[in-house]
Amino acid sequence: MIRAFLLIFLLALTPAAAQQVAPAETPTGTIPVGSDSASDLAILSRISSILAQLPDFDGLRVQVDAGVVTLTGEVTEQETIDRLLGLINRVDGVVAVEDNVRLSTDLGTRLDSVRERFRVRLTQVIAGLPFMVLGLAVGALIVLLGGWISRRQRVLSGIAPNPFIAGFLAQAIRLCAWIIALVVALDLMGARALLGTLLGAAGIFGLSLSFAARDTIEGFVATMLLSLRQPFSPNDLIEVAGMRGRVIRLTSRGTTLLTLDGNHIRIPNQIIYKAVLTNFTRNPERRFMVDLAIDPAADPGPARDLALKTLAGMPFVLPRPEPVAWLDASGPEHVVIRAGGWVSQDGTDFDLARGEAFRLLRYAFDSQGYLPPEPVHRIQLEQSADTRPPLRPAQPVDRRLSELGPDAAFEEMVERERVDDGRDLLSPGAR
Repeated sequence: MIRAFLLIFLLALTPAAAQQVAPAETPTGTIPVGSDSASDLAILSRISSILAQLPDFDGLRVQVDAGVVTLTGEVTEQETIDRLLGLINRVDGVVAVEDNVRLSTDLGTRLDSVRERFRVRLTQVIAGLPFMVLGLAVGALIVLLGGWISRRQRVLSGIAPNPFIAGFLAQAIRLCAWIIALVVALDLMGARALLGTLLGAAGIFGLSLSFAARDTIEGFVATMLLSLRQPFSPNDLIEVAGMRGRVIRLTSRGTTLLTLDGNHIRIPNQIIYKAVLTNFTRNPERRFMVDLAIDPAADPGPARDLALKTLAGMPFVLPRPEPVAWLDASGPEHVVIRAGGWVSQDGTDFDLARGEAFRLLRYAFDSQGYLPPEPVHRIQLEQSADTRPPLRPAQPVDRRLSELGPDAAFEEMVERERVDDGRDLLSPGAR
């Protein structure tokens, strides 16, 4: 009775248990069950035919079981194993590869492999010797042609009259000839991979060099632009960055000035190119200005006319542009009249002319009673009119125009410093 009851209970539970154990659907990503001996044989045949065509895989044994390829044997190089695995993984139907291939430890086998590689490479070198000779010959011809062109100073001088630019062109031609010769020679030799590597390395090196030598490159570019444009000539009086002097020479590193005190100043070219530069010699006509203080009680109109008349009568003052004079400032203590005239720096020293003009103007003003103000309190003792000396202005000195010329000694000093040493880039003919 109990056995019958248990049997009925188990039969009732069996369908529900079977329904819970059975999966709802087949999992994805699994290996299909279509592999059999025929497919293994096809895979083995395909792999064997591939290995038979390649001499590097002699002596290797291949087994295929359910799509799993097992490799055994010995090779002489690790590259052979990597190449073999790459070929087998490309065969259709291969599920996995079991690599049991070992590197050969036999010294004779390894030496035979090295000897074979050397023989093959030697054969390639011998076969490529004609192309190497042709590449070297063509490269040498291009280098010789570039050197010949760079030495034609007459042609380069016609293109660039400045010696610095002519030298730069000569170096650029030689460098381009070497680059072209290298490219052509490597292309004829068939070394295109080496050519690409060299060009890439040259680009990286050039970029690194441009960042590292930024100041040097900036100075080189400034020198090139200054030598082309030439904002000053030898012996010009210039002022740049608060420094004034005569130009001695322009070199690839800087510009040398001789101050009016006889000192040498070398200014880097990049500073000169970027700074505000004043050339006092480029324009021969130059105007000087002097300030004359008179008593505030005097009439400034006649005083201004007197200044214009006195300037017009000076032999070193140019008639055109005409002299000028105006009332600049006035106050309870003095009145300032600013007067100026133009002089030609060709044969007349500017500073001497300005000093002489001030002296003559001061004499003319004193003669007409336009005395300068005297704010200083003075104590005078009374005395009779007979013993008081008369007040007379100082007599003007007869200063001739030839005495206002440039300082001959200083000019000789500048010319002595201007001795050409082959480094000066200021070419008189390059404008």
